[in-house]
Amino acid sequence: MSFETKLDRVAERLEELKTTLSTPGMDPRQFAKLSKEYSELTPVVDTIVALRKMRGELDDLKALMDDPAGDAEMKSLAEGEYFALKQKLPEMERQLQMMLLPKDAADDKNAILEVRAGTGGDEAALFAAELFRMYQRYATVRGWKFEVMEMADTGLGGCKEAIAEIAGAGVFARLKFESGVHRVQRVPATEGSGRIHTSAATVAVLPEAEEVDVKIDDKDLRIDVFRSSGPGGQSVNTTDSAVRITHLPTGLVVQQQDEKSQHKNKAKALKILRARLYEMERAKAEATRAATRRTQVCSGDRSERIRTYNFPQGRVTDHRINLTLYKIDKMLAGEALDEMIDALVSEDRAARLAELP
Repeated sequence: MSFETKLDRVAERLEELKTTLSTPGMDPRQFAKLSKEYSELTPVVDTIVALRKMRGELDDLKALMDDPAGDAEMKSLAEGEYFALKQKLPEMERQLQMMLLPKDAADDKNAILEVRAGTGGDEAALFAAELFRMYQRYATVRGWKFEVMEMADTGLGGCKEAIAEIAGAGVFARLKFESGVHRVQRVPATEGSGRIHTSAATVAVLPEAEEVDVKIDDKDLRIDVFRSSGPGGQSVNTTDSAVRITHLPTGLVVQQQDEKSQHKNKAKALKILRARLYEMERAKAEATRAATRRTQVCSGDRSERIRTYNFPQGRVTDHRINLTLYKIDKMLAGEALDEMIDALVSEDRAARLAELP
């Protein structure tokens, strides 16, 4: 399909939506869905109209310049306007191509964030806790809601595993680039010789799935309840409120014990399980698409080393786009993360643009 045909179809679709939305008695859910599509297509069509208007003006100016009977002064003015306008045309066409890029269906979803300590013992656990706090601070900067769902701490300020639900506008669209292995290089507080150690933590960002996205049959689940374990004292429940859910077809296991209520723990565990199953399906589809891709910024591969935090040099390097920021303190405070993510988003868009026929 040619670029111009795509533009025509988008404009036609907006007119179809306008007609359909004016029909009385529409199902509220369908109305909400079509209204969302209409609001997304409106700026695209506005840009199409502006582009075609610009092309028309260029044609008019060219005709004026080529008119043998035209006034020399008018031709000179037309020529100046023509070349000024012509310089703007490629940028508007590129902007429109960006707007027409296929959107990730999960981009508008909230996210489940999972951070786990990797190789490196206590130092890895400390780094995992720092990363988890970084995302918590970043959520605050973005105005998102950050709810801790599970925290398996080491008692030394670190954590083996931490899971949170992050809700807000564009959460998954931005955080999906964070999935992968994050590596830290620094001198641990317990290292007397000043030798730099390398440790790692794994980050997984999963789109939060609704029941309509992933259907889970009760027969596919094994649910075990048990007594919560913890550091002791009042925080340990005396009832069987902890829940472990095993999804039999895939072998996925989710455990929740943070709440005192078994019902709440089960609901949280199901939410995490649903997100993991949804991500598995997305990963399969992405792997199929990736087979024909030359570049893939957001692979979602948790075994891939994506970023290094080097404390002695005060730098953070993202290996996918070879971007280094000497702002490690601001990065961990959540303040400089936008700068890194903006670059990843731009690279991803450029790669997808390059794939267009």
